[in-house]
Amino acid sequence: MRRIQFFELHEQAWFPSSLRDGVTDALQFGIRCLRAYAPIVPMLERTLKATESRSIVDMCSGGGGPWIDLARQLEARRAPSSNGRQKAPDLQILLTDKYPNLRAFENVKAASCNRINFYPASVDAMKVPEELQGLRTMFTSFHHFPPDEARAIIQNAVDAGKGIGIFELPRRALSTILLTFGFVLMLFVGTPWIRPFRWSRLLWTYLIPIVPFALLFDGVVSCLRSYPPQELREMVGRLSGREYRWEIGEALGGGTPITYLVGSPLAPSSNSSGR
Repeated sequence: MRRIQFFELHEQAWFPSSLRDGVTDALQFGIRCLRAYAPIVPMLERTLKATESRSIVDMCSGGGGPWIDLARQLEARRAPSSNGRQKAPDLQILLTDKYPNLRAFENVKAASCNRINFYPASVDAMKVPEELQGLRTMFTSFHHFPPDEARAIIQNAVDAGKGIGIFELPRRALSTILLTFGFVLMLFVGTPWIRPFRWSRLLWTYLIPIVPFALLFDGVVSCLRSYPPQELREMVGRLSGREYRWEIGEALGGGTPITYLVGSPLAPSSNSSGR
């Protein structure tokens, strides 16, 4: 199935921010309910160790993504320090987005007891501000970008010498497209349990069902725009700059494989390209 570069409703500048927030809130609720990204926790842990980082800059965070659960799982796996009595320093997680859903970010910060913070200004994933230091991550958002911009996101991380982890649930497969319908139905039924509760969410879901329509439309388009592992390998093969070690493939998730691209800079003395 050939990749189709079509548009998604909630990423358009003209799409009302209140409806965009409704879409991203619903997506976060669904991903948390399914614990869809739990299988990549060991991979994140390895990459943090490889990059010697205790900070994560999450890009295109939407409603906060899977970070409440992932942060807890990473915290539970923290290794003791060398003296065997204290754990390694706390992991610092910073949410960012081009159109930041600040209300959702505040909720995630409160739910995480301030372990997860956010950057209030707009952040372009292709030009991440220098002051944002740490391993860069993206969840269910890389497919939004056409090939040149997608490669520019990875190139920007390489130019900055930062590790990067990209994780995607959408796939260009009929099975995943069909699962999208079930996912949207689950969100439609579960809307009253999305917190914090808002009457406006019920309005735009049940009386005027713009949010479920946008979720279904964008979900199908996301699958058609996604990058399989082979295209990701071709993408990193065209990068310039320092050498990186790349892990690219698919990991089994809650109901569909997770496509991943994880990169960390190699030590200057290494002779292996790692690609």
